Amino acid sequence: MSLWAWIILASVAAYAIKLLGYLLPRRWMENERMTRIAGTMTIGLLASLTAVNAVAHGQAIAVDARLGALAAAAVALVFRAPFLVVVLAGAAAAASLRMLGWG
Repeated sequence: MSLWAWIILASVAAYAIKLLGYLLPRRWMENERMTRIAGTMTIGLLASLTAVNAVAHGQAIAVDARLGALAAAAVALVFRAPFLVVVLAGAAAAASLRMLGWG
């Protein structure tokens, strides 16, 4: 199958799963346990995506400026900085480290 066929198949599958969600009884979705599970899964998926994007380079692990940017953003989050400040801190850290020749 071609790449476009796989993309269309994945899009149709994602849309079908979304439509199936409307068929579930409302009481299942309003359950406190379901809300807690959905929130926990969202946090876990975002954390794993962030970790993979911070240290992955193809099939290898890379320690470069992205890791420094992640650390700077984490420090900004510890100090409860606004989201824009967190992003700018990470970007500034990455730019500074790359300017210094680290990755």
